[in-house]
Amino acid sequence: MEIVVIGGGAAGLKAAARIRRLNDEAKLTVIEAGKYPSISRCGLPFYVGGMLQEPRNLLETTYGAVRDVNYFKKVKNIDVLTETKAIEINREKKLVKTVNKEGKEDEFSYDYLIVATGSKPVKPPIEGIDEDVEGIVHLHGVEDAERILDAWEEDAENAVIIGAGLIGMECAEALHNLDMNVTIVEIMDHILPTMLDEEIARMVENHIRAKGINLRLSSKVEKILNDGEKVTGVIINGEEVETDLVVVAAGVRPNVELAKKAGLEIGETGAIKVNEKMQTSDKNIYAGGDCVECIHLLTGKPVYTPMGSVANKQGRVIGDNICGIDSKFPGVLGTAIFQIFGMSIGRTGLCEREVDGAVVGCVAGADRFHFHPEHRPIRIKLIADKNGRLVGCQAAGLGVIDKRLDVAVSAIQMGAKAIDLTNFDLAYAPPFSTAIDLIIAAANMVDNKLRGLVESINAVNFARMLMSDEKFTVIDVRTEKEFKARSVKDERVINIPLSELRERVDEVPEEAILICQVGTRSYEAARFLTQKGKKVKVVDGGYAFFQPVLEHYGIEVGER
Repeated sequence: MEIVVIGGGAAGLKAAARIRRLNDEAKLTVIEAGKYPSISRCGLPFYVGGMLQEPRNLLETTYGAVRDVNYFKKVKNIDVLTETKAIEINREKKLVKTVNKEGKEDEFSYDYLIVATGSKPVKPPIEGIDEDVEGIVHLHGVEDAERILDAWEEDAENAVIIGAGLIGMECAEALHNLDMNVTIVEIMDHILPTMLDEEIARMVENHIRAKGINLRLSSKVEKILNDGEKVTGVIINGEEVETDLVVVAAGVRPNVELAKKAGLEIGETGAIKVNEKMQTSDKNIYAGGDCVECIHLLTGKPVYTPMGSVANKQGRVIGDNICGIDSKFPGVLGTAIFQIFGMSIGRTGLCEREVDGAVVGCVAGADRFHFHPEHRPIRIKLIADKNGRLVGCQAAGLGVIDKRLDVAVSAIQMGAKAIDLTNFDLAYAPPFSTAIDLIIAAANMVDNKLRGLVESINAVNFARMLMSDEKFTVIDVRTEKEFKARSVKDERVINIPLSELRERVDEVPEEAILICQVGTRSYEAARFLTQKGKKVKVVDGGYAFFQPVLEHYGIEVGER
């Protein structure tokens, strides 16, 4: 059996390795256009930022072996041809035509073909972006990373990043670690616009601004300037900004030209359409990784989610099916996580704005017991539909969020409801979590809302109310000391500490909005006041969620 793989990235080489483990007689040839096979592109920002010393670190196994051409031949008996480009697929004759860096053409026959051509950077329509000058970089390969490091060695001081997505965020810290002045330009109103809801995004924005990153939101780079040899600046919303380096981080799109030319079906996302077995419209051709579209497990709709984790899973499924094992890849939830300046941020499933009648639980606290010396703050936003089925989760903080996110992934993928998650038997001890972990606390809050025990308003809508002339009363149930130290400076906001609420219940109007630091005290106050006939709402997540939002909207806060 002859198998040809086009693309030596995660999906292609995972499929080849799986096939080799299942069939030692198969002839395996991998065609890779780049210099490095099995390069971990996710690690490029760490190479730029100095955490890795050389590109070979991105090729190493856990035991230190370098996954180069030699490695794949000796260890796995896989022929990997680097700096060789596949230029044509002849489906009728089952041939792949290639050309190497010397211009020599060749042909490879196949019984099965695997297309894993990956992705390529999106190039926004910006004047000057196509100029052949130094200082315009798309961080997509090792060569791009080395161009950034070359600019740094030539004393580049200022960098502009176009796009505040995952690549832009990770690149910002890497450039900051090189002592560059970093400006991120994002056309949308908040960072990570496709990944996070606004209140979580504002937390991240505050964090990175505190580290010295300049954010230009609702802004557009209109032109890249140069002196004929190097970048000298950019025009942002009509304003000229000096810079030595422009990193284009506007996302990626699937690399499907070869598949299109071969007549393979392309899906509505612009990526190759495959079935659950990862077969294309040609039963002898499989595809996986960044060049294919996936099915979203919640919506059932095609989505494009270029992630190394997804590519590896798909590669295994491809290998199984070629070797006669019935294997399926069901789809994705769009799970993603990253870290910037010590803060971890992640999401899975749907955002609140994507869910009709969403019920949300926002909680803030520590990732382990408060008396444990290593406890750190985290924030969790859990999202359910109106029937209580879990559909999304977002988290951010200086503590451990990945295990909470993974619990949410498991619950969502298995079709759990909030009530199910409230009773998950999670591991507990003070060094690892609180007695009721925050992910369960978030599920409890969702369950309380579903049962009609509390009504809420989210941080963004509350901020907009405060910016209006609308008449309402906000009761801050924190202690007097907390209230005087820092609170919203608005006559509509009054302080009645929870400890005094029973004695001062007559001061509470028939309708009110309640707020505290993390939402716990305001919920307790709401339960008491509701039973006294008052109509009240709590601010989801309290000041922990509200503070970053109010700072963005310029709502005055301070000492009373």
